Amino acid sequence: MSLEVDISHRQGAFHLQASFRSEGRLTALFGRSGSGKTTLVNAIAGLVRPQRGRIAVDGVVLLDTDAGVFVPKHRRQIGYVFQEGRLFPHLSVKHNLQFGSWFTRGRERMAASGFDAVVDLLGIRDLLKRRPGGLSGGEKQRVAIGRALLAQPRLLLMDEPLASLDEARKAEILPYIERLRDEAGVPIVYVSHAVREVARLATTVIVLEEGRVASSGPLRETLGDRLAVSVRSDRESCTILEGRIAAHDERFGLTDVETPAGKLHVPRLAGGVGATVRVLIRARDAMLSVDRPHGISALNVLPGTIEDIVKGDGAWVDVRLRCGEADVLVRLTRKSAEELALRPGRSAFALVKSMSFDD
Repeated sequence: MSLEVDISHRQGAFHLQASFRSEGRLTALFGRSGSGKTTLVNAIAGLVRPQRGRIAVDGVVLLDTDAGVFVPKHRRQIGYVFQEGRLFPHLSVKHNLQFGSWFTRGRERMAASGFDAVVDLLGIRDLLKRRPGGLSGGEKQRVAIGRALLAQPRLLLMDEPLASLDEARKAEILPYIERLRDEAGVPIVYVSHAVREVARLATTVIVLEEGRVASSGPLRETLGDRLAVSVRSDRESCTILEGRIAAHDERFGLTDVETPAGKLHVPRLAGGVGATVRVLIRARDAMLSVDRPHGISALNVLPGTIEDIVKGDGAWVDVRLRCGEADVLVRLTRKSAEELALRPGRSAFALVKSMSFDD
């Protein structure tokens, strides 16, 4: 899937001027509240008509102001999942799902939509006879995703679909969105300001700042760089590592993950040996030592060399440590950095507790 966007749109005092191209399975629009994420995704959906620009999905032009082209929203074949499920309360889950099929063209296409496959993909077979009022927030969102998929979209838009859920419900639905990304065959544009969601789900990231595209590209290069620079004020500095499950330690409930920064011991993962995983280390969850540590509880000790020290707006600094073939960010106070005499080129060790990793 290719998504091409080059638009300019003004709403009151806010001016969105965004240009990017993506070919990722899940493209995340990432940025702070008010950066233009929802306006941009609404322009792709056809809910907002930009004053100037061009939007194309897989070569199909949806908007071209120079050529006078504006495909209305109901003809764009785009699914949309909002923050709340927006299900019909008087219909069962099954009938809510079938409502999506009614928008497909003809009985043959409805049959090909794979109702059973979508139900199994999202794990909602046991919910089919129930009504939305009896569902949890995570269950409602899975049904909303299923309804959008059954409309056979060429593109699925998800506008902060986990924003209204508590942490337990988020943990429930994230694996299903991963399956959707990997198995459904429908490209996704995912709007979020949550680093952990984007780090876990995205293949491509578009970073928005004040209505402009600050950077775009593959996850590690784009999001990792921006978190080292622009999102520190949100206390979201982190390191994102692609890894491979090397072994499971059943006795202690741990999994060994080989990453470019070194081997990490994390709480037991569900995947098999050899499976690819993403590991997110929040900078505030890491510690730094200038000597090889002994007699500590942290299982993860990554040797490296300090590459950069960036001061924040408050009492902290972020130290960028080159460990193996990857950079690891460690956040500490300016006082600690001064007392340890930290400087670029000096050897140091990043320490990360196994229990600091998210599931």
